[in-house]
Amino acid sequence: MANNQDFTAVFKDMMNAFPVDTKAMEDAYKSQTSLAEKLSTVSLSAAQESAQLSAKWAEETLKKMQDLTKAKAEPADYAKSMTDFASANAESAAEHMAAFAEIAKKVQTQTLELMMAAGKDMSEDMTKAAKKASSEMTDATKKATAASK
Repeated sequence: MANNQDFTAVFKDMMNAFPVDTKAMEDAYKSQTSLAEKLSTVSLSAAQESAQLSAKWAEETLKKMQDLTKAKAEPADYAKSMTDFASANAESAAEHMAAFAEIAKKVQTQTLELMMAAGKDMSEDMTKAAKKASSEMTDATKKATAASK
């Protein structure tokens, strides 16, 4: 049993030879949570705008239906009332669908801007981390080479 190698010491030495930059990990975590927060804000804002638009559309439709349900003096007035309602409803649908498209376009633009900014930030962070790791590895290699001589 006395001849067994102490793997704990070997593992510890190996980990010390390859230092981990916890600051880079913390920065990456903060960047990710910040991005998630911004994307959530965009999504929730779009959902709120869509809900308001839907409610407005429903309210307008119900108001138009009030005219439709009123008693008419002549039978032909019912047909005219239905035609007017259908025409107004079609026009309203086109307007509201265009408004929904604008909301979607805005979300797409904001998301793209956030992703591009995040990509740029991550690229810069990765470059810094790679340079630091390279420098530390070079130093560790030099120390290990000097120690083995």
